[in-house]
Amino acid sequence: MKILMLTPYLPYPLLSGGQIRTYNLLKKMAAQHEITLFALIKNEEETQYIAELEKYCHKVRVFKRSSKPFTLRNIFKTAFSSYPFLVIRNHVASVIGAVQQELATQHYDLIHAETFYMMPHIPPCDVPVMLVEQTIEYLGYESFAASTRHQWLRPLLNIDINKIKYWEKYYWRNCNTLVTMSDNDKDFIAAQIGDQTDKIHVVANGVDTEWFAHAPFAKKSEPTLLSVGTFKWLPNIEAVRFLIHQVWPLIRARRPDAKLWIVGNAPTQEVLHDAQKDPQIEVSGRIEDIREAFAGAHILLAPVFSGKGTRYKILEAMASGTPIIATSTAVEGLGVRDRHEVIIADTADKMAEEALQLLQDAPLQATLSQNGRQFVRRNYDWEFIAGQLDEIYRHVGENK
Repeated sequence: MKILMLTPYLPYPLLSGGQIRTYNLLKKMAAQHEITLFALIKNEEETQYIAELEKYCHKVRVFKRSSKPFTLRNIFKTAFSSYPFLVIRNHVASVIGAVQQELATQHYDLIHAETFYMMPHIPPCDVPVMLVEQTIEYLGYESFAASTRHQWLRPLLNIDINKIKYWEKYYWRNCNTLVTMSDNDKDFIAAQIGDQTDKIHVVANGVDTEWFAHAPFAKKSEPTLLSVGTFKWLPNIEAVRFLIHQVWPLIRARRPDAKLWIVGNAPTQEVLHDAQKDPQIEVSGRIEDIREAFAGAHILLAPVFSGKGTRYKILEAMASGTPIIATSTAVEGLGVRDRHEVIIADTADKMAEEALQLLQDAPLQATLSQNGRQFVRRNYDWEFIAGQLDEIYRHVGENK
């Protein structure tokens, strides 16, 4: 089949969950389908990575959007547009014309759009459109608005959140096929759009289990608790704030030798400032090989309370054999069992207590490590995930 894929990022290098997902699926799907990729970039330096994607794509075209989101132009346009800021900052008018020209000169069986905010780039056409929702955006923004310390900001945020909610649901209803990351996300969206549930499918995130299983890195000598996740996603910012201010002090008081290691692209000034005040907190930002973090830590802590979608940090930690203590939200939809593949803790007190006990329980660490590796190998290896996406592609092709 011939697929035209639209992404709000270049799927390489692998700095975010979206990039990891798209890159690995492109690798796995290249042999079965001819994929043309249209991707947004922030700066010209990103063009150096096009060659890596051309290994798996028939053609790659990039379109530049503003390098920084909060420009006066983006803010002004949002104020006078029915679209939310999330759409405006990711909107490049020239993409619409490029898609029109591509469809006029080439036959395509399917348009694959990653995220709802790429949908406005698709002009009216007869080609089936598949929307992939990596998360449910408006839920994450609602959580952020509810927790912001700046009361004056909430009314402005709520105006924009209502726009996100409207357009996200609009594109759920108007795409031909909708793909979610989990059954929980599927059920949530189905409840929003009513009688169109037959068009919703689940293609979860995955992990390269063999690559993570062979990590040439040593565990740190001091007891190390790990936090992983890009700071460009609001639920991760909330999670690290909760971890530093509510969980970590409880652990630090009883295990002064313990270390909190925070790894994630683009750490905020708030996190960097917190780390400066505590020598036992290390912020690494982005590291070249994420296996170093998982292999070096004794436990992954994942206090995620908002957002949808499956979590790469959970899958990668299990593939690496790193024991996990996480909130229910962090593992929602994965199918893991409490105290078998992970330990679930939904309060600061419980997460701290479980971490303190697990640091002293080597047999339980080994059990969680072994069970986690087996679980992701069976259910979330990219080979298996790509097979699910291939089935949907072919189903759409057969029924268009």
